[in-house]
Amino acid sequence: MIALIEEACSAGARLGKACKVVDVSVRTVQRYRRHGEVRPDGRKAAAAGRVPANRLSEQERTAIVETANQLKFAHLPPSQIVPALADEGSYLASESSFYRVLRAKDQLTRRGRVKAPSHSRPQALEATAPNQLWSWDITYLATTVRGLFFYLYLILDVYSRKIVGWEVYAEESADHAASTFRKSYLREGIAGQSLILHSDNGSPMKGATMLATLQKLGVMPSFSRPSVSNDNPYSEALFKTLKYNPGFPEHPFETLDQARQWVAGFVHWYNEEHRHSALKFVTPGQRHRGEDKDILALRAAVYDTAKANRPERWSGSCRNWDRPEIVTLNPSKSRNGQRDSETIKAA
Repeated sequence: MIALIEEACSAGARLGKACKVVDVSVRTVQRYRRHGEVRPDGRKAAAAGRVPANRLSEQERTAIVETANQLKFAHLPPSQIVPALADEGSYLASESSFYRVLRAKDQLTRRGRVKAPSHSRPQALEATAPNQLWSWDITYLATTVRGLFFYLYLILDVYSRKIVGWEVYAEESADHAASTFRKSYLREGIAGQSLILHSDNGSPMKGATMLATLQKLGVMPSFSRPSVSNDNPYSEALFKTLKYNPGFPEHPFETLDQARQWVAGFVHWYNEEHRHSALKFVTPGQRHRGEDKDILALRAAVYDTAKANRPERWSGSCRNWDRPEIVTLNPSKSRNGQRDSETIKAA
């Protein structure tokens, strides 16, 4: 074959094309030209019949597929399934192994790509505990009457991602916004504590009634830049989660009570059942109450045990289940990529 390749190259063929025809590596031909002989591949990995020590068995691969297709996991990606199994004290394989096995079974679908922001962010705000930094906004809920909408007011704790307050009204106003915030503030029992409330520049957010309520309660308002939705990312992300939820109604809401009933169910699911990816896959309610410390410690123990049982399947350290201690709203960066020193700490 080397002789045939040399003959083809002499006739004007490219070396890569000629090697591809006879299924010989270009490096093999180069070694022959350099040493005058074709040496066999002496790598251990090239030994015939070698099976990697960390390879999943067929039974394990089947168990992964069957687990992912269970009713309680069928709508979740591997990034949600693996932590849920760890909470149950079970470990089948790593998250990447789940993705690899499901991809081989053609059970993964491509998700949409979020467009990267192109504008600089305002001054950053930090939270190190619940009820230090809240974010809120209003979104439309379609009704059966064309051109008319219900308005969903949602208040989110940035640190825990818990929905701390919500209401659905038939109109948009600063009075409704003030009433919704006051109820949430009293429900959380944070009177006398320092709180920052971030929002965009809509009229309900900057209305006289709303600003007077914030001043009376001792809450510091924070606003996005005009026409820049990226300055309020947590609320915008929450609205996407709400409207892309599999349970979101396919048809518009007929009545205000129907809309309120559905939102109540969604809030319970989001706060108490949904494992948030930014919180190391614990629920916002668990994070808000401080229960995530014990949960993440249990997961770390489960992974340590799994690594001790099959160390050949681990090439490095176990998955990081450390608790995120600081959450930043609109983090600013200096030229060297480090966090700017002008970050405001909500404490």
